[in-house]
Amino acid sequence: MKKYPNLSKPIKLGNVTFRNRMFASPIGATDINADCVPGERTRAFYELRGKGGAAAVTMSELVVHPETDGSHMLHLDLQTVGALASFTFCADSIRRHGAVASIELSHSGQYAGTYMADKNKKQGLTQFGPSDGVRPDGMKVSALTKEQIADIVKSYAEAATLAKRVGFQMVMIHAGHTWLLNQFISPFFNKRTDEYGGSFDNRIRFTLEVLAAVREAVGPMFPIEIRMSGSELFEGGYDLQEGIKIAKAVEPYVDLIHVSAGSYQFGFFTTHPSMFGAHGMNVYLAEEIKKHVSKPVATIGALNDPEMMEEIIASGKADVVYMGRALLADPYLPQKVVAGEDDKIVKCLRCFACMAERPISQTRRCAVNPLIGREIEGTEVPVSRKSKKILVVGGGVAGLKAAVTSAQRGHEVILCEKDSELGGILKCEQAIDFKLEMYQLGLALEAQAREEGVEIRCNTTVDKAYIENIKPDAVILAVGSSPIVPPLPGIDGDNVVVVNDYYKNKEKVTDSVIVLGGGLAGCECAIHLAQEGKTVHLVEMRDELAVDANIRHRPILMKMIDELVNVHTGLQGLSISDEGLLCKDKDGKNILIPGTTVICAVGQRANRHIVEELYDVAPIVREIGDCIRPSNITNAMYEGYHAGLDI
Repeated sequence: MKKYPNLSKPIKLGNVTFRNRMFASPIGATDINADCVPGERTRAFYELRGKGGAAAVTMSELVVHPETDGSHMLHLDLQTVGALASFTFCADSIRRHGAVASIELSHSGQYAGTYMADKNKKQGLTQFGPSDGVRPDGMKVSALTKEQIADIVKSYAEAATLAKRVGFQMVMIHAGHTWLLNQFISPFFNKRTDEYGGSFDNRIRFTLEVLAAVREAVGPMFPIEIRMSGSELFEGGYDLQEGIKIAKAVEPYVDLIHVSAGSYQFGFFTTHPSMFGAHGMNVYLAEEIKKHVSKPVATIGALNDPEMMEEIIASGKADVVYMGRALLADPYLPQKVVAGEDDKIVKCLRCFACMAERPISQTRRCAVNPLIGREIEGTEVPVSRKSKKILVVGGGVAGLKAAVTSAQRGHEVILCEKDSELGGILKCEQAIDFKLEMYQLGLALEAQAREEGVEIRCNTTVDKAYIENIKPDAVILAVGSSPIVPPLPGIDGDNVVVVNDYYKNKEKVTDSVIVLGGGLAGCECAIHLAQEGKTVHLVEMRDELAVDANIRHRPILMKMIDELVNVHTGLQGLSISDEGLLCKDKDGKNILIPGTTVICAVGQRANRHIVEELYDVAPIVREIGDCIRPSNITNAMYEGYHAGLDI
């Protein structure tokens, strides 16, 4: 008997059987060449999720009509040399691991150029949509003519035909998230007065024409999936009741109704729930729509917990669960679920490292998975020709990852940690509910280390004599960082808690709190305390908060701060008393910020003194993580993994 029988159960769509109910949602490719065809990194990027046990893996956003959608995304045509081969290799790579290869057919409409790294180039594009208008960013939008609409319908059919030809076993029609078909369906965007605008039947007409053309092109038993927003979730957009009407209208043409949520323009963080939102927050949309249709329904939205996903399928809320970021964090999540090894799952942190990387470097990266975007370099840890004795000093993220990887290489690994518990700075996160998965990351890495045979020695301080006694072939220094505690009068008072120790001193925190330090850690702590109903003042010396947050996480972070926290920037702390924090502003004026508890969150300092003491204690010494420079989980995981590979 499977631990999660409903998640593990196959499902048949059209004439294709899918091995379980866990599908990999479309996530943008990692390298697209000048001709808009996928490169080898993209092939490997999608292959890993097929290898990890997902039942279906969907390539993201094949642009069907480049003439009206100038986005530099995937194109598939007969004219581009190498296009058919590139897509064939991608489909093959997914299929050879037992997964179904699917591809998303897309048109960005008035958001063409969204993923361009050079945003100025968007100014040279003609933006097409259902109606003439101007986007919020000032870009002019031109209404598509009936002739253009007919040509786009034809292009969907041609793209589906070619997708089937190169080996994809399903196509997904993207009609959600404010992309073109959704723009026509939405009463907010569609102001046409012809047969494609006005009434619901008119607004849905374009989508139905596309679906009918694709069905005719691929045949009656080839699976077609439609991706739709169950509700646009903004004023002026359509609601769930109209979402139900959309699902009922498209049902005759499709085999799977994929219910997402929100819109690109107004609800990015609803479509992609942040760490501040509930897991499965959009499931209710699929649950309600499923009551009104007979075709299978899929749901999506920050799903990564097997028990939650099992309940969704078992209770009939949906027939399929889609995961995006969760399968970047752990591509083998489906395989672990089917095998009943869910305790080994590395969960997505919902930190947006993956989404923040793409507009910056046009690649992908994951905070907890150093393979993502670099799968072509190898996804298996090679065994070393000669086993060595390796000492890892420090049991935080970097040290644990290095220890696990070194052990997988066949080395004898000893990991020493000065504290009684492993996890390093991640231990601090257990007291903040929306960061619990960061704490669980430490637990997962510890479980992996023990499974790989790493000898773990807690409550152990390492010095030169200790290392000389062990005589390791290599030492990996992952001794981390320590919190900066400014020498302010009163900083050692009972009313002061260093943010790293908050999880041990929650009971000391009163209902009136000052957080000193407006970096990422301080901001997130302030939000947590405010959510508990406390009055929170956040004090930062600089003019901006959370400058160390990534470009995707920072906007939602700042929104939460604006709603919940009293912010004071440009203030330098002078002293702490029972009344609060005395500060000095830029004009030299003293200001008292009231509060009965002060949380010190002014940053971290690398433990360089330990590194300098131990840098020459073995033939090979490697420094990783925060002891080089305080950074983030992404860099710690990456450096730990590669240190383990290199020795």
